[in-house]
Amino acid sequence: MEQQITPEYIKQLVYSILPEVLAQYKEEKGKDISLNPLLERLIRLEEELKALRIEMNIRFEAQRKESEARFEAINARFEAVLAEQRALREEMNARFEAMDKRLSFLQWLIGIGIAFLGGLITLLNFFK
Repeated sequence: MEQQITPEYIKQLVYSILPEVLAQYKEEKGKDISLNPLLERLIRLEEELKALRIEMNIRFEAQRKESEARFEAINARFEAVLAEQRALREEMNARFEAMDKRLSFLQWLIGIGIAFLGGLITLLNFFK
């Protein structure tokens, strides 16, 4: 009597043979079956991390150069302001020295004038 081939019969046949075939394949390949996808994933992950690290280093370097340029520009502006303040201070000092000379001259002039007038008044009172 000939057995009829039905989907259930094929299913039972595959289920009975499959564990043996998988066991043989696993023995031949060893542990590579389960580790191979994990290793591939790990390698891809390491490559991505390396690429990210390189990109971050490039960005940090660019940002460092940009900040250095900004600090140099700010430094130049501060130097310009300081030079302007020095020039203004020297100009003010020159003005104050000129004013001091004028006031000194006026003090002497007033002092000599008062002394002259005092002497003149004394002489006029003496000869009266």
